[in-house]
Amino acid sequence: MFRLMLALLCASLLAGCFSFGGAPVSYNAYVQRAGMYLASSDVDNSCISPKLKTMLGSFERKFGRKVVLNSGYRDPIRNILAGGQDSSYHMKCMAADIFIPGVSKRDLIAFAMKNAQVGGLGCYPGHNYIHVDVRDRPRGRGKPVLFSGC
Repeated sequence: MFRLMLALLCASLLAGCFSFGGAPVSYNAYVQRAGMYLASSDVDNSCISPKLKTMLGSFERKFGRKVVLNSGYRDPIRNILAGGQDSSYHMKCMAADIFIPGVSKRDLIAFAMKNAQVGGLGCYPGHNYIHVDVRDRPRGRGKPVLFSGC
């Protein structure tokens, strides 16, 4: 009988019948394009670099949920309209502004600070998303380059 109960429990867990780690999260409000979730149809994820995709995947593995891009690639005009810097990594396909539904911004920042793949981190006070990029960190630097309210 014990084996039967254990087998049923395992089958239920594998089927996703039970959820651990909080309330279920819906991604229905977001646009899905090229395997990524976007905050709106205006977000351009057409040229996200492989290095950036790998880094975003580390966030998804850590938190067990999909990243949502609030901003991805920006052409120079879109970058100006967004208030981006002239040398923005968004224009180099190496940056994204992200959030994860159901994960606090504080937890995202804490993970980004420890994540060796994150080269730059922006925190944007008053917004639910953070900026992450894959620039090379200055030699000997143990944490990302910080800006925008971090």
